[in-house]
Amino acid sequence: MNAASPSFIYLDHNASTPPDPAVAEAMRPFLEGGYGNPSSPYPLGVRAREAVTRGREAVARLIGAEPWEIVFTSGGSEANNMVLKGVVDAGKASRCHVITSAVEHPAVLNPALYLMELGADLTVLPVDGQGRVNPDDVARAIGPKTALISVMLANNETGTLQPIREIARTARERGVPVHTDAAQAIGKIPVDVNDLGVDFLSIAGHKLYAPKGVGALFVRHGQQLTPLVHGAAQEGGRRAGTESPMLAAGLGEACRVAGERLPTDTETFRAMRDRLEDLLFAAVDGLVRNGPKEGRLPNTLNVSIPGVEGARILEGLPTLYASTGAACHDRSVTLSHVLSAMGVPPEIGMGALRLTLGRSNTPAQIEEAAGLLIERIRQVREG
Repeated sequence: MNAASPSFIYLDHNASTPPDPAVAEAMRPFLEGGYGNPSSPYPLGVRAREAVTRGREAVARLIGAEPWEIVFTSGGSEANNMVLKGVVDAGKASRCHVITSAVEHPAVLNPALYLMELGADLTVLPVDGQGRVNPDDVARAIGPKTALISVMLANNETGTLQPIREIARTARERGVPVHTDAAQAIGKIPVDVNDLGVDFLSIAGHKLYAPKGVGALFVRHGQQLTPLVHGAAQEGGRRAGTESPMLAAGLGEACRVAGERLPTDTETFRAMRDRLEDLLFAAVDGLVRNGPKEGRLPNTLNVSIPGVEGARILEGLPTLYASTGAACHDRSVTLSHVLSAMGVPPEIGMGALRLTLGRSNTPAQIEEAAGLLIERIRQVREG
């Protein structure tokens, strides 16, 4: 069964995306004989190295970087850990202050808290009711020991876009590097590292129609970080371990396809998302949008049904695949840390549904999904 099957409607693309057929085809040769080590000098190794190089070039092209600024990783979590731990370690005791936000993914918040346990200073900035960081708060938090500012580009739960350009502009004036977790933004909105002005940017393959187990980190030329994985000199000495031609080819192809499809996908996602939102708000009394109407990812809708747990809604919809919050939090009964940071009351936040669209969806599915949700909400409210 695949994600485009008519037996269910998949509205959880912020959790994971189905691999694009072109991605699977690009990876196939390395499952069927292309097993060479990219560091080997004979033809089998040369072909493997060429695949890694092509993949690196494709990733760089999508985000406006240079190929040598791309480091392949096992995913977005590793990329985030590489930056936070690597930059602070490279700065040693002279620069041991990290600034981040209260709505970051745990792959940023938990490494930051780990650094604090080791003695680093940590500033976790608040957000407003729409989930946005105030750039002025960032500027006020910068001090002489600030080693890194890490603020996500787009939130995985609400889709809220952060003012990264303004943050990076202030940071550059103060000589502080900026990292942004762009896992949710890549392939949904245009992302250019030079336009944003960031020094580090994280990518997760499985949010981009590539497989799980691969990601990338953009490291601007001249920026220093201590490797998270020590060993041989792969990835320019920044990440040890034999590169996977298969995964590099897959992520590269996903980036190539994303670049071609981006203008169309963005508008298609937005049109379907807005249609779903309009149908729900027209039929469900008291429905609350979590996050901004404008300034969010085009595929993301987070709404709450006050007084009704989101999990109860989805339990009665076995053919609708969605989330009650961030995918990694779905088994928790506590209020999402993102909604909590936004000041959403528990009686509203516990009713949150995260509905995220992607290439597997059609307008007909959106109409059906809205009907299913509206009827199920009515059933739950009537007891």
